[in-house]
Amino acid sequence: MPVNPLLAELAEQHTGVAAEQIRQLARDMANIEGAACYGRMGVSVQVYGTLCQWAIQMINILTNSLDVRGGMMASSPAFGYIKPGESGAGHFAAFHSRVSGLPEFAGELPATVMAEEMLTEGEGQIRALITTAGNPVLSAPNGKQMDKALAGLDFMLSIDFYINETTRHADIILPPTSALEHDHYDLAFHRLAVHNTARFNEAVFEPGEGTKHDWEIFNGLGLAVAARKGMEVKPLPSPDKLIDMGIQRGPYSAAADHKLQLTLDKIKQHPHGLDIGPLQPSLPERLCTSDGKITLMADYIAEDLARLGGDHQQVDKDELLLIGRRHIRSNNSWMHNSHRLVKGKPRWQLLMHPDDLAAHQLQDQSQVRIQSRVGEVQTQVLASDEVMPGVVSLPHGWGHKREGVSMEIAAQQGGVSCNDLTDDKLVDRASGNSALNGVPVKVFAVQ
Repeated sequence: MPVNPLLAELAEQHTGVAAEQIRQLARDMANIEGAACYGRMGVSVQVYGTLCQWAIQMINILTNSLDVRGGMMASSPAFGYIKPGESGAGHFAAFHSRVSGLPEFAGELPATVMAEEMLTEGEGQIRALITTAGNPVLSAPNGKQMDKALAGLDFMLSIDFYINETTRHADIILPPTSALEHDHYDLAFHRLAVHNTARFNEAVFEPGEGTKHDWEIFNGLGLAVAARKGMEVKPLPSPDKLIDMGIQRGPYSAAADHKLQLTLDKIKQHPHGLDIGPLQPSLPERLCTSDGKITLMADYIAEDLARLGGDHQQVDKDELLLIGRRHIRSNNSWMHNSHRLVKGKPRWQLLMHPDDLAAHQLQDQSQVRIQSRVGEVQTQVLASDEVMPGVVSLPHGWGHKREGVSMEIAAQQGGVSCNDLTDDKLVDRASGNSALNGVPVKVFAVQ
C-alpha cells in the first residue's frame, strides 16, 4: 500500500502547523494520562472525512486513550443503549445509490445523491418526497440543483412550521405543535454525553385546538396509506410509552439488576435532570462487531490511505478553498427567523485573510462575487486573520431572499447560501459523504 511516509510534512503543507510541532503533540499525548483526541463536524465534511475520523480513533487506541478515564469513553444512556444482539448496531454499504453507486450507512444514503436520484430518469427514480423540519435547498450540496429537483417532483409533503426555501415546493405542508407544546426527551445527546444523565421535559403550553404533534401526523399518514393499500396496521404508541419501553430494556432496568433502576415516571420526578453517574469503561462487552473486536484496518480505509499518499487535490493559483462556518445562534436555517437569534452584528459575511484581500485587489467590507464549478453568489467580504491564507469562510444556512419564502425576519437578513457553491460531485470517496469544506472557489470584485 503506497502511503506517503512523511504525513506530518503533508499536514504542514495543508495546515501551516509545523511538522515537528505535530510530532511533539503526538508524543505528548502518548505520554500524558487523561488525553483524548476528538473531532466532529469540521473534519467530517471534506474529501478525507472518513480517514480523519479513523485517524482520530487510531490515535486514541494507540495512545491508550480509548475506554479509559479521561480518554474517549462511551456513555450509558437510559434510552438508546446498544449492545450486541440488539437492533440498532448499524451497518455500512449494505446497498448503494442507483445513480452514483455511493454506499449507505445505517440504512441512509448520503444527501449528496438526493438531487440526482430525482433528476435521473429510469427505474427507481424518486418522484415523491416527504421532508420533516428539513431544508436541503440550503443544507445539501449544490443547492440550486436541489431546488430544480424539488420543483420537478410529482408530489411533495412537508411537516414544518415554515414556508422556507425547501417547503415552498411542497404540495401540502402539515404544521406540527411547537417545541414548547409537546414533551421532550433527548435521544441523541444523552448518547454523546461526557456524563450519564437523563431528563424529561414536560410541555410548557397546551397545544392549540385542532393541532397535532408530529408523531400524531406520522401515525395518521401511515394509517391512511395502509387503508388505501387494504392493509391493517396498528398505530405506533405515543413517544412517552416508546421511551419508557426503551428504558425498560436499557442498562438501568430491573432486568439489568442495576442498583439504579429507572422508569420514565422516576425520571419525570427530576424536572431539572437526573445524574446517573460518570462514564465507565465498557469495552469489549459492548462491541457489536461479529468477532467482538475492533477492526483497525478496513479495505476502504486502506484504499483511502493510498489516495491520500498519491492523489492530492489540485488548486489553481488564483483559487481559494471555501470552508463553512457555524455560529451558536445560527447553526440551522430555521434559527434565522428569530429576532433574538439574529440580532446584533451580522454573521453571514465571507471571511477572508487580509493578505488574500490584497492579493486579489479587494477592499474590506466590499461586495464580492464567489464562483465555483457549480454556481456563483454575491455577498460582502470581511477581513479576518481567523482564517488562514488561501482559505475563505462562508456560514451555513443563509440566503432567504428567494421567491415564495415566507420567513419575514429571515428575509430581512443578508447573506447567501454557501451550498449554492458546494459541489455534489466533490465527496469523501470512502463514505460518499458530501465535501462541504475545501471547495475550490474564485473571488472577484463586483464592478
